[in-house]
Amino acid sequence: MSMRSNDAPETGAFFGRDRTWHSPALTPGYKTSVLRAPQRALLSLDGTLSETTGPVFGHGMIGELDNDLIHNFAKPGESAIGERIVVHGRVLDERGRPVRGALLEFWQANAGGRYRHKKETYLAALDPNFGGCGRTICDDEGHYAFRTVRPGAYPWPNGVNDWRPAHIHFSVFGHGFAQRLITQMYFEGDPMIWKCPIVNTIPDKAAIEQLIALLDWNNTIPMDARAYRFDIVLRGRRSTLFENRLEGN
Repeated sequence: MSMRSNDAPETGAFFGRDRTWHSPALTPGYKTSVLRAPQRALLSLDGTLSETTGPVFGHGMIGELDNDLIHNFAKPGESAIGERIVVHGRVLDERGRPVRGALLEFWQANAGGRYRHKKETYLAALDPNFGGCGRTICDDEGHYAFRTVRPGAYPWPNGVNDWRPAHIHFSVFGHGFAQRLITQMYFEGDPMIWKCPIVNTIPDKAAIEQLIALLDWNNTIPMDARAYRFDIVLRGRRSTLFENRLEGN
């Protein structure tokens, strides 16, 4: 991800990933990594100009309710079922500068732990008023915010009795086609975080803690919604863990 706060895109080589900080590619406790892990030594290639520039995402593509998952799939006068929350934070570069204009997409299970997907196999009920996805664009100071319901935990066929903790998926787009990063956000105080085989692939406890959103009491909305803060750091030694760029970014 290579945007500066003055909107001048970087076109040089990306910062390499710190492999002592991020998960190894092969982690047998997370079974699908066995098939996904590279079988040969990795190669890191410089991005081409077409990859590090354009297309540019415009603010006009964002709808009025795109950042409100409580209402953006609901029937008129109705809303999604679940604990109402606000998730907010900043997107920063490795120097602590805000990343303006970044497009954030987010998706999640409903309050019962079920995704609205045709291949979903979990028995929990669908919420007819919850679609489970949205998007927003960071402001000039890198701030973003959206409303949703806290997702539920759900089982998955990794081990005999493995469950995913409550989490929200994030996709962060920069100014170039290849500049997309994906991560997950967890919730402060959830004991299931430390039992998750995916989380346990991360070797550094401090890195895991950077994926946990903190309860933000000062930004709760009385009689409406609790707030959680989740800042995203794109690169450098203290970068947020991302799932899709093993070779760098």
